Amino acid sequence: MPDTAPPDIATPDTATLATRTAADIRRDWIDRREVALLDAREEGPYSLAHPLFAVSVPLSRVELLAYDLLPRRDVPVTVYDNGEGYAEPTARRLQALGYRDVTLLEGGLAGWTAAGFEVYRDVNVPSKAFGEWVEHHRHTPSLSADEVKTLVDTGADLVILDARRYEEFQTMAIPGGTSVPGAELVKRVHDIAPDPRTMVVVNCAGRTRSIIGTQSLVNAGIPNRVAALRNGTIGWTLAGLELDRGRDGRFPAVSPEGDAKGRKAARAVADRAGVGRIGPAALDAFRGDERRTLHLFDVRTPEEYEAGHLPGFRHAAGGQLVQATDEYVAVRGARIVLADDPAGGGGPRADMTASWLAQLGWEVHVLEGDVASLGHESGPDRRRLPPVPDAGAETVAPRDLLALLENGEVAVIDITRSPRYRAGHIPGAYFSTRARLGGTIARLPKGVRPVLTCWDGTLTRYAAADFPPGAFPLLLEGGTQGWVAAGLPLSAGLERLGPEPDDVYKRPYEGTDNSAAAMQGYIDWELELVDQLKRDGAHNFRVI
Repeated sequence: MPDTAPPDIATPDTATLATRTAADIRRDWIDRREVALLDAREEGPYSLAHPLFAVSVPLSRVELLAYDLLPRRDVPVTVYDNGEGYAEPTARRLQALGYRDVTLLEGGLAGWTAAGFEVYRDVNVPSKAFGEWVEHHRHTPSLSADEVKTLVDTGADLVILDARRYEEFQTMAIPGGTSVPGAELVKRVHDIAPDPRTMVVVNCAGRTRSIIGTQSLVNAGIPNRVAALRNGTIGWTLAGLELDRGRDGRFPAVSPEGDAKGRKAARAVADRAGVGRIGPAALDAFRGDERRTLHLFDVRTPEEYEAGHLPGFRHAAGGQLVQATDEYVAVRGARIVLADDPAGGGGPRADMTASWLAQLGWEVHVLEGDVASLGHESGPDRRRLPPVPDAGAETVAPRDLLALLENGEVAVIDITRSPRYRAGHIPGAYFSTRARLGGTIARLPKGVRPVLTCWDGTLTRYAAADFPPGAFPLLLEGGTQGWVAAGLPLSAGLERLGPEPDDVYKRPYEGTDNSAAAMQGYIDWELELVDQLKRDGAHNFRVI
């Protein structure tokens, strides 16, 4: 185990793990065979260098991610790190969760680069690289921030449609824009811009969703002139222009006529992309196919999903599923089925999303027909989690913890993700990733018992099993959320943050405090991705 593991951690099965070479993995990608390549490091190091289709599954969060990302237990899974010692314990943990074909990448990340294969920076790279690939091959039309600002100032007939999630739109938006997340564009544009003389400008924070959103409308054949806002809100900011903050501005309801136009146009695009169409009987056959990994996604808005959805379908708003496929699917070569209209399965959002996933190299199908026999559920999407080990750890109620803290008997270690810790934590709590608990515990005053917390208490229950009997920490009941519910205060002080956290990559296109150099560097990186893909040659991207 790495020296960052908890002290005296119980030793896992010591049988030697098999390895796979970088060439084996790359060959599987090219031949479209199912394989998952997992990076066991935290997201920060992962964002600095990783193979194209590698997915971030840190040792700290395996149980929270595995069952959603890897629904088939005998899928081939290969794990790597860059010499930090996280890969093997991650592989052992996956085996303990029931995965039967787990190997290590021979030589780790260094072995991949030594084989002469490409590594990439940033996160959600397959989707971002694909967006650049689309623009390169289709010459997706775009306008600079200054050109769009001039159109606005001169009263031109145009609409600005923001293709990001609504939460991102509220954080910062182009003045006068309307929130229309990517998969909603073709469904709703006929009502938002019914006059073909109205120009449609699509923006996101950077480039990818602007490009994909604009090309979606071009592919759908709308009569309006369409253009992406080049470089999105980053380009707007770098041009010295002001953004709106905290705005409402969601898309209006769709009319029957607009919906019919969107359905017809989206279906034609999906057919051109080679999207499959299945009914309930074929879905049952897919579910019974033990040789293939199957992902089921409902691509509507979160509100629609919560109001009612088909059982077994996870929520993944279509634009985000295209933008961040690796956050939903870890198995390259997996089979994907999309649902939209809960009465009939299919719909323009499923068709447009599927059209892009097919071009990204996935086998994708749209569920349609009479789906009533499949049943109905309501409520938000929930993570699929493995059973919590019965580690025998004790719990402590929030107000009892307060008394123990006042007496100096315990110290709280918060293993939530660092942005949430920064936003507010139990006063005096130490921050730690789960994989680095050993180093954090060593910093505690002698004789003080550790108390583990995270936001909702889920991760701490898994982390308790990392400790041998007799050395269990206390677990805070209900996590920090329970502390807040008990009326106890949070602190934003970072005096016990420790080394600068690397568990979350700070995206230069999110938030409002990014430097101009970071934003420009991000745009420059995106523009280099086409050349990297050409050198790579293992992506199987195609553009209709």
